[in-house]
Amino acid sequence: MKNTLNYITYQSFPADTANSLQTISNLKYFIKNGYEVNLFFPLREKNSSDDLGQLQKRYNFSENINVFGTKHNYPFGKFVYFKKIIFHFSHFLWSKKITKGFNDVNDFYITRSDWVFYFLAKKNLNVIFECHQYSKTRNFVFKKVKNLKNAKIIFLNEYIKNEFRLLNDKCLVLPNGVDLELFNKHLEQEKVNNKVIFVGNLLRFGKQRNLDFIIEAFKTLEDFNLTIVGGPSDISNKLRIDVNRMNIKNVNIKGRLNREATIHEIESSSYGLLINSDDKLSKLYTSPLKYFEYLAANLKVIAVNFPSHNLLPEQENIHYFEYKDMCSFKNAIFEASQSPFFNIDIEKYSLNNRVKQIIQFFNT
Repeated sequence: MKNTLNYITYQSFPADTANSLQTISNLKYFIKNGYEVNLFFPLREKNSSDDLGQLQKRYNFSENINVFGTKHNYPFGKFVYFKKIIFHFSHFLWSKKITKGFNDVNDFYITRSDWVFYFLAKKNLNVIFECHQYSKTRNFVFKKVKNLKNAKIIFLNEYIKNEFRLLNDKCLVLPNGVDLELFNKHLEQEKVNNKVIFVGNLLRFGKQRNLDFIIEAFKTLEDFNLTIVGGPSDISNKLRIDVNRMNIKNVNIKGRLNREATIHEIESSSYGLLINSDDKLSKLYTSPLKYFEYLAANLKVIAVNFPSHNLLPEQENIHYFEYKDMCSFKNAIFEASQSPFFNIDIEKYSLNNRVKQIIQFFNT
């Protein structure tokens, strides 16, 4: 008999976000490790769907996830004002209602929802919370369940864990990983000489990722070329217009691509770019999916010098530049061009390995 994993979350699917991709990718490998997987989320966005075929197409997987989109008869998304308060109110009510239907102590549960975590933990169910950032609500919930043996927490990095000051054996620091199955489809992909790539959402928490600064730098980096992959389309279109207006020939704005086309662009590159705005979330709490994808494609990485990036593994393949420092950025590229890619055991950072560690964590 298969073990059952219930993933209950206040996220939206399908969505062009790293967090939705991270969730689906991890669930894929729970199935590969013999689990029956159920995904529960609210249909709170206009384009939300629990159609498995849509999700398989968007996230490029073939495994059978049991998908349950639930009605969302709550005010979030329906009013212009007090969005933050309404979000928390709706999130609490949805979580309280959805968790009433779960009682099987033999099942496993994962969530990224504070209140789902709270209600499942109080029911003595075996639940793990995936923690990607700090919030006051989250800190409150963690304090309420910290003495419950069945409630465990995974942190993406040490900075996030330290924010909560939780020091016990129910906490695990586990970075993101890479779906190696997708990369193994394009073995020996020919690389374009001196191609630098950025992949990701062009907005993070509503802020642009400072790509204007990068594009400006390529005016005088004539021996290199930059490809930018990601949306939303209004931002990528604006960047494309700016590039054409400035007549920069070595910058290519691709916009949003599907997963297979995105991976093809990564594997044909020589360098991967990690850049963000300088907010606290970006500086301290990130463990970028794309970093592990860059490593899987043997890319040397050019990264803004943030503490969260300093915690990433395989530092010998990262070349740092200082935030908004044009000279520093150019030096990082030239330094990377003169350095080899240091071979690594990429299997250590596979999603399959990550999921095996989560399964082990469930059973301790």
